[in-house]
Amino acid sequence: MKSYVAYLRVSTQKQGQSGLGLEAQRAAVGAFTQAAHLVGEFVEVESGKQNQRPQLAAAMVLAKAKGATLLIAKLDRLSRNAGFIFQLRDAGVDFVCCDMPDANTLTVGIFAVLAQHERELISQRTKAALAAKQAQGAVLGTPANLTPAATQKGRDRNQANARANEHNERAAAHILLLREKGFNYSQIAAKLNQLRFVTRTGKVFRAEQVKRLLLRATA
Repeated sequence: MKSYVAYLRVSTQKQGQSGLGLEAQRAAVGAFTQAAHLVGEFVEVESGKQNQRPQLAAAMVLAKAKGATLLIAKLDRLSRNAGFIFQLRDAGVDFVCCDMPDANTLTVGIFAVLAQHERELISQRTKAALAAKQAQGAVLGTPANLTPAATQKGRDRNQANARANEHNERAAAHILLLREKGFNYSQIAAKLNQLRFVTRTGKVFRAEQVKRLLLRATA
């Protein structure tokens, strides 16, 4: 029977204490393993920007000792840094992600690079836009936007955008994997819909959206 060591990560202490995010990851792990043997579970409370992961190190040690596979609910729970994921890949520990179970080493690497590149582009565009505003004499920050209601609205919008970007990244990784296997755009769209992926606007995937997302991912 195949055995696994589960690794879960949340970004804040508050999330770790409340269980927010952990339950969804545990549900994904449970659905993936089913009758398989779960050797252990390790929970990390650490930002994705940080690469100091004592719980991940402990999970890797146990996985090696037991000949088990390291299991992560979602690839982005490992790190936001592509180099870190490559180091883990090269460390000799077998690992699999519940959201990308068929991914091979090449696909995982491509996905990691795409995710990091997208975050870097967003950061660069934001900094450039703010610098341009300041150069034009604009005063950054609006008092009306600092009310509790406005702050919550902005937080909700940012979270929605983050989820949309995350879904696009995961969908792009699946598209790359399925194209390698010879699937056409319509077949890939059907597969994404079967896996309950949705487009950024919340609609089902069609061949044209698949093609557009693939072009964006490989541009």
